[in-house]
Parts: sequence; structure tokens; C-alpha cells
Amino acid sequence: MTVTGMATMLSSCLNPFAPRLALSSDGTLLGDQRTIEGVFQNFRYAYIFKDTLTYGQLLDPNFVFIYRNYERNVDASWGRDEEMFSTNGLFRTAQALDLVWNEIIFASGDSLSTNIQRGFNLTVTFNVNDIIRLDGRVNLGLVREKPSDVWRIRRWRDESNF
Repeated sequence: MTVTGMATMLSSCLNPFAPRLALSSDGTLLGDQRTIEGVFQNFRYAYIFKDTLTYGQLLDPNFVFIYRNYERNVDASWGRDEEMFSTNGLFRTAQALDLVWNEIIFASGDSLSTNIQRGFNLTVTFNVNDIIRLDGRVNLGLVREKPSDVWRIRRWRDESNF
């Protein structure tokens, strides 16, 4: 049995009520990042399996994360290095993560640059007594050099109200 097959079997055995990850046509859990849906599938995979390598491959070298600092009433941002550090910390401290992508609210762009707004539900389990459920929205700017390249996230604006 392959590692991918074992991971699929174990994930379904551990929680039979959890939503399943869709297998791609070649039998892997990863999507084709040359498609928009493949980006979202890989994003979900990275969170569920706490895979920083896969997550890092989603981010453009010029990545920027933008969020609202409600205490100071200003937008704040950080770059790719800070994003990887922050996400690695989340992956290390969470016992389990479950990310569900909801409907695409808005999509606009062309074959090299596109903007996607999409809803999500994120469940972060630190332990059985500390579970956080977040519902929010992302606004992602995706780019690639040519249509045969993979999409990468250049800009992520968090449009959630936490």
C-alpha cells in the first residue's frame, strides 16, 4: 500500500464523519495547481495534514497577507516569511485542523492573474477542551507567468470579522 493510500485509509478510519478529501485523477490527495480548484484543494490538504512544504508551494515569492487590526482600526500586513512562520506555529500547536471551502463569492481575471473571494469554515482543535470554529472569507490574488504554470497566491486579504 502506498503512503497516500495509507493516509487516506487512516484519515477515514480515524473519523468516519469527517469530510473526505477528493482524490485527483492520479490517485493522490493533491490537486493540479494549474487550476484554481487545485489551488484550493492543495490549500485544504496543507491544513488538514499540517504540511508546510505543500503550503509553501502555494505562496508566491512576493506574497503578502493583509488583515484588519481592529484594535488600531487599520489594515496590517506581512510577507511570505512571516506567513510561513505563523502557519508553521499553527500547524505545530494544533492537534487537528479542518478546512472546508464554501462557495466562490466573486471571481475575476484572466489566464495569468485572477482574484477569488471565497467563504470558508476552519476548525482548529488544540485539545478536546479547546476547539475554535471560524467562519470567514478570503480574497485571494493568484498569479502565474504563463498558462501552463501553476497558480501561486500573491495576495491574501482576510475579509473575516473575528
